[in-house]
Amino acid sequence: MWHVSDLGTGREADGSPEPASASPTTAATAVLDGPGDVFGEVTTPPTEVPPVQWAPVEPTPKKKRLWLWIGIPAAAVAVGVGAASLVLIAPGTSVAGVSVGFMTPGAATDAISQRLSSTTVVLGEGGPTVAAAQLGATVDAGALADAAFGARPMWNIAQWFGDAVDAPITLDATKADAALRAALPSRFTEPVAAKVAFNGTAYAVTPAVAGTGLDVDAIASALHNAFTSGAGSVTAPTIAAPVAAPATTEKAQSAADQLNAMLQAIGFYVGEERTVPVDAATAASWLTVTPDAAGGFTISADSAKIQAAVAGLAPLVNRPPANGTVITNSDGTVLDTSTPGADGRTLGDTSAVAREFAAQLGAGKAAFVLPVTLTPASTVTLQRLLEVNLSEQMLYLKENGAVVDSWPISSGVEASPTYTGHFRINSHIRSQTMTSTDPNNPYWNYDVPNVEWVMYFNGDEAFHGVYWHNNFGTPQSHGCVGMPNYRAKQIYDWSPSGVDVWVHD
Repeated sequence: MWHVSDLGTGREADGSPEPASASPTTAATAVLDGPGDVFGEVTTPPTEVPPVQWAPVEPTPKKKRLWLWIGIPAAAVAVGVGAASLVLIAPGTSVAGVSVGFMTPGAATDAISQRLSSTTVVLGEGGPTVAAAQLGATVDAGALADAAFGARPMWNIAQWFGDAVDAPITLDATKADAALRAALPSRFTEPVAAKVAFNGTAYAVTPAVAGTGLDVDAIASALHNAFTSGAGSVTAPTIAAPVAAPATTEKAQSAADQLNAMLQAIGFYVGEERTVPVDAATAASWLTVTPDAAGGFTISADSAKIQAAVAGLAPLVNRPPANGTVITNSDGTVLDTSTPGADGRTLGDTSAVAREFAAQLGAGKAAFVLPVTLTPASTVTLQRLLEVNLSEQMLYLKENGAVVDSWPISSGVEASPTYTGHFRINSHIRSQTMTSTDPNNPYWNYDVPNVEWVMYFNGDEAFHGVYWHNNFGTPQSHGCVGMPNYRAKQIYDWSPSGVDVWVHD
């Protein structure tokens, strides 16, 4: 038989509200006819039925939330996976034959570095073996790992299982050369450096001779291929390659050219003037040429040897001023410098000259400008004039109005006079044949060869030398002013073009 307490429990279990309070005489004490009539009609109880006691109400059981206890660990795992995807490299990523998927960039860096350090190279079939580390092989593992993570983070599913990432390798040239020489010494011959030496007149070059070695690029390429493919060892070809001398023929020739140019200009200068030249042999005794670490050549000079030349400079440099002379005409135009002027000079302090010149030569500069004190020269101006006095048949040479020389001449006869006036010398002719032809006047028919020291001043009138007569002081010519040859040469040299000529009676 069902108990009322069971019914009550059933109500709460199915969600029905609890019953309101009732007295023992209410219809709630109805007897149920049978188990199948649980929800049947309630009947009037018989009179002598003992009162029914209510059973205590049991507390409502709490509903169990099993999904929370299962879901929280699952969510934690999901969050962890999501966070990991932000710091790990995508699966299937390979760098230099090293699988770095599911690794952090730091772990990938270590894996790539360890992979290179364990790679070996066999030098030719059956040849000796060298480790990558012995060759100075390096790879920027950190940059490669960072690049792999940057391009292929785990969260980017589209980048999973991508192509292998290349890993450039560099070899340390010095370490590689030492390792290869130790492993295969018979494959190496030493180069012979070029030389520069003075041969007595100039600097000449002895050409370099190349040595032999191994093609390091071919070995590096084989190591790279092995590293990127994941192979732990590789057989590299041992290809012969020339080994250039550090001091090449080209560098030696460049140094020789520089030295020979220095020999052409070397000396002690006053301004632009090379006052005291230094001969090539002496200069070469000052200089030393040595190869440097870069394969070039260094020039140095011995200041003690230079000092010997410095000690003898004073008498070669010192001089008093020399006044110059210029020739002008009446317009003041300078026609010539008959005597160049020269400033006086006195050599200054030479205590540092040898040291400074040595440093300058080491830098490739061969012209050393001396310390001197200059005394300016003065210039004398001479206004020259050739004056012909027809009545006296004399020529006067004047400078600044003063007669400096004179002698008899022969001017034109009455039939062909020398015209008076002021003129200027317009041309100089060392020697010529003077001719004239006039069928109607035999006087103007002449042919005189080898007339020397000719200076024209007025048309066809000229000063010139005369060798066919000696009757000077008397008119004799066809209009020219003649004189002995030595006198004609004297004024030829004394009178530049533009000198004034004055012919008067």
